[in-house]
Amino acid sequence: MSDDVEADLREQFTDAFSGADFPVSSQMDLVPALPQGPGTKFESGDFSVTAMELAAKLGSSQDFPYDDVESLVDDVIEGLKDNGMI
Repeated sequence: MSDDVEADLREQFTDAFSGADFPVSSQMDLVPALPQGPGTKFESGDFSVTAMELAAKLGSSQDFPYDDVESLVDDVIEGLKDNGMI
């Protein structure tokens, strides 16, 4: 997967999750910040996933609580890489 896709997704995740009330202690704390709730889509190139799919596939990759959006997004990107999604 190209660096452009990773950068694009990083920007989308940051935009979507930055409205959360940090610190967040679970995935459910992020839902109110999402523009379309759990159905919010993140897309870049051939990659497409909803927030709900992310939660299901990356639950074990996340290390809650998160104190800021940057550390959350870093773990989401790493989880996507570890699972061969990007």
